[in-house]
Amino acid sequence: MPATHPTSGIGHWILHVDLDQFIAAVEVARHPELRGLPVVVGGAGDPTQRAVVATASYEAREFGITSGMPLRTAAKRCPEAVFLPSDPPAYEEVSERVMLVLRTFPVVVEVVGWDEAFLGVAESTNERWEAPEALAEDVRRKVLADTGLSCSVGIGDNKLRAKLATGFAKPAGVFRLTRENWVEVMAHRPPDALWGIGGRTTAKLADLGISTVGELAMADKTALAERFGPTMGPWFRLLALGIGDKAVEATPYVARSRGREVTFQQNLTERSEIDEQVVVLARRVAQDVADEGRPAVRVAVKVRFAPFITQTRSVTLPVPTTDGGEIERAALAVLDRFEHTRPVRLLGVRAEFNHP
Repeated sequence: MPATHPTSGIGHWILHVDLDQFIAAVEVARHPELRGLPVVVGGAGDPTQRAVVATASYEAREFGITSGMPLRTAAKRCPEAVFLPSDPPAYEEVSERVMLVLRTFPVVVEVVGWDEAFLGVAESTNERWEAPEALAEDVRRKVLADTGLSCSVGIGDNKLRAKLATGFAKPAGVFRLTRENWVEVMAHRPPDALWGIGGRTTAKLADLGISTVGELAMADKTALAERFGPTMGPWFRLLALGIGDKAVEATPYVARSRGREVTFQQNLTERSEIDEQVVVLARRVAQDVADEGRPAVRVAVKVRFAPFITQTRSVTLPVPTTDGGEIERAALAVLDRFEHTRPVRLLGVRAEFNHP
């Protein structure tokens, strides 16, 4: 069984550590001469090619550059930006170093991505850490000293509140969000300020006359269930009340999926070309699945139509499999579910695993 810290009661806290502008920060650490400059990472690092922004430094964000934006658009907004290619192996290596630093503290570390982790904190005999802010500051200082990277730390009485608190801590700060200040901090904010609610759901909630977290917390459960289903509707209300998971588990981070995608420098217009590229991607994903040693349970296909319309479809496999032929056939079957009325500028195939 994975080790789990108790995280309720006096002296027990959950910290969420989030590395600031992680990918950009790694690149600046590798290229110190770029410090203070607007840095954009994505694709092959060439804004004349089709690709999207993976991340942007704070200096670049001041020009309105955001993740997922086409590199060409980013270049128009900030012609003087430095564009760099994405280098996932380097980011994985740095991430592992950071997680090792976090494990030097008397906490349970639950890694949830390259750049973030939850820390389960039990009562400590260290008088210095009587307040969670003191531990959070020590975490920030040690990560910076040992890796050169800045991080923000959110403090909460559950994972939801700790995660949201980090947003208020950025950049390079500490913030506490608990039951005591939940209403004051969150009630007036739009529903998509919550972790787990996006823009589309926020728009649907607005149709019900719900425009703030506070209104969602007081919403009728039956009405929410009718609009969003018996599971999601009530769950949205629980999020608005600040209710979340309190268990922090020291299980290794395990990828939930493996995917490949490609942006074409020239749009694909022939269905035969699109099929061919999906097969190529599916075979690469199938090899990733085989290397992972875990069977895929779902296959998803992403298509970005010109000018910039992105759609995703998926299918659950009849039985979990690592068979490349099955993954390929599923990807082509999913591709048939799109309306192919526009040229295609990007294709992606993703295999999803059962959650461990």
